[in-house]
Amino acid sequence: MKGIDTVAELMDISTRTAPKAKGEDYIVTKILSKQEIQRLGEEMIKYGKKNKKGGYVRDGKNVKDSQALILIGLKDHPPLGTNCGACGFTCDTIKIGEKEGKFRGPNCIQRIVDLGIALGSAVKTASIHNVDNRIMYRAGIIARKIGMINANVVYAIPLSVSGKSIYFDRS
Repeated sequence: MKGIDTVAELMDISTRTAPKAKGEDYIVTKILSKQEIQRLGEEMIKYGKKNKKGGYVRDGKNVKDSQALILIGLKDHPPLGTNCGACGFTCDTIKIGEKEGKFRGPNCIQRIVDLGIALGSAVKTASIHNVDNRIMYRAGIIARKIGMINANVVYAIPLSVSGKSIYFDRS
């Protein structure tokens, strides 16, 4: 369906134009190809089965059934400089991206808020165009793990157009 690709591109625009602290943009995005969507879904299912984590299997199936998908992440960034302490450090003591886990951290909380605003702006755009979507934490973890996008923190937003949303009534 051609329209869904256009909506993914409009969502990408929404992330670019979303407000950001000090007007500094550390948000990265990637619209996946159909083949990349299938690969991500398969890797999620494989990870879920190997680690006995059913949520990854369920979400992986949703990803595979999606017609488009955009990754939105926060790349390496300097702290904002406000010394708010919300990250657990001061701006002069935080070492951004020092620790690896599901995501790379710590990260400046103000930059994380920028990521949240970008995600909200993107799903708003999908909603305006009546495209079913869901922000997925697990898909972002696996996309980052397999190198689909270079970012400290990543979320995925799969998209679908069908008679009933595939992202609800999930077991």
